[in-house]
Amino acid sequence: MRHGKKVNHLGRKAAHRKSMLANMACSLIEHKRINTTVAKAKALKQFVEPLITKSKTENNQTVEKGTHNRRIVFKSLRDKYAVTELFSSVAEKVADRPGGYTRIIKLGNRLGDNADMAMIELVDFNEIYNAGKPKKQKTTRRGRTKKADDATAVVEETPKAESAKAEEPKVEEPKAEKKADDAQE
Repeated sequence: MRHGKKVNHLGRKAAHRKSMLANMACSLIEHKRINTTVAKAKALKQFVEPLITKSKTENNQTVEKGTHNRRIVFKSLRDKYAVTELFSSVAEKVADRPGGYTRIIKLGNRLGDNADMAMIELVDFNEIYNAGKPKKQKTTRRGRTKKADDATAVVEETPKAESAKAEEPKVEEPKAEKKADDAQE
């Protein structure tokens, strides 16, 4: 039984698994999306999201904190170009996002061995998917964005609209007459 075991070992020894996840994370940061199996994508999501959080500018206000976070991320990724990209362009894009930096999209089964395939991508870099959606207002943890007077204005307008609809009489033509008119034409 595997009760309470959070790490998916992916059928590999620890050193192989760490190297594979580091390489996949570097590829994800460089290309912004990669195709892999669903199990590897889920493991990669757990591996890369804390690193992206460390790269955000709010965590690197001073030089000492910035250098320390770069060294922690470099210890995991072991690629200075990926660390540079992560702390420059990726950190700039995800600055206002409170978490959930990656998205996993299932693609179906692979032809050779019927493995479940998925695409994992950085959410803020998919311009096509995010084009139709307006930017959300920044909310607090409680979810309050509107002021109290805005909420009362909405409540006041609602009963008036309902009473106007109730006053209008509904006129419907009998269905039999419509069919007869259609047949004549």
